[in-house]
Amino acid sequence: MLILAIDTATAQVSVAMGDAGTVVGETRFVGGRRHAEQLAPAIAGVCEGTGVELSQLAAVAVGIGPGLFTGLRVGVTTAKVMAQALRVPVVPVPSLDLVAYPLRHAHRLVVAVLDARRGEVFHAAYRTVPGGVQRVTDYAVAAPEELAADLVARGEDVLLAGDGVARHADALRAVDRAEDAGPAFAMPSVAALVELATGRMEREEFDATPASVEPMYLRASDAELSWNVAS
Repeated sequence: MLILAIDTATAQVSVAMGDAGTVVGETRFVGGRRHAEQLAPAIAGVCEGTGVELSQLAAVAVGIGPGLFTGLRVGVTTAKVMAQALRVPVVPVPSLDLVAYPLRHAHRLVVAVLDARRGEVFHAAYRTVPGGVQRVTDYAVAAPEELAADLVARGEDVLLAGDGVARHADALRAVDRAEDAGPAFAMPSVAALVELATGRMEREEFDATPASVEPMYLRASDAELSWNVAS
């Protein structure tokens, strides 16, 4: 089962080719906000490197956020257009899940934290379960100080992951029982996207219609906020 996996929720553009749940090729463009320019070459490079033709794909998997507005729109739209042209399903997976899943062997509360700009973070908390993680809070956006206060109130040992941890280290330092998973876990994992999407394909746990897939924004875009202020 060949799956093309795409995540553009952060400043990083990530693309992987998966075969039966295992990554056989991956590429990343790090830095900048050039998702529209970088995504097509990333897809072409992965296909060329793995020798896979797009016509061979069984599905396209995509991280749906929450994340940066423009990047998400580029990634999700590309996945939907490709799936429609190839007549294959789209498998959507929240990008915070892709941060948490690689830490499924941790023995503490895992909190995925992605930088949301404007002094805020996207976040969700997870508990490890056999074979993966289970989300125990809603996907949310908040000031890092608010997240820190919530975690202090929980009184649990916490493992923080995502690019929002380093970005807002001063605020999150208030959580004295927390540890940073480190830069290796700063971005959504397309390897996790391949594995999770393959499992959902096998269990048929998704709506395969590309038109049903939408980005998870959690808040208005900068343009919408500017329009509201001007109005």
